[in-house]
Amino acid sequence: MASKVGFLGFAVLIVVVLAATSNDGVSADGCEGDLRGLTSRCAQYVLKIGPKIRPSRGCCDVVRKVDIPCVCRQVTPEIEKLVSIKKVLYVAQFCGKDVPHGTKCGSKYS
Repeated sequence: MASKVGFLGFAVLIVVVLAATSNDGVSADGCEGDLRGLTSRCAQYVLKIGPKIRPSRGCCDVVRKVDIPCVCRQVTPEIEKLVSIKKVLYVAQFCGKDVPHGTKCGSKYS
């Protein structure tokens, strides 16, 4: 159930990135990684509504291969209405993905 609810929020976050992404997973903006996998495996962990929960191993496997600061640069105010940037940063950090202090993600900073 949580994955169905969470999918919507993260899908919105990734929609902007995917719009500029070629079929091989590398965007025109230089964001690299499995962005489709990021959507399918991590959606439930970043939706604004609901509690903060630890991401799965599958989610972390994908997160480690994605350029999080690049994805963060794609976040619009509309996306922030559905996705918790604090949760996005939490998931990245929990999964061992370095997000440099001061990185801007939407309107928030790490």
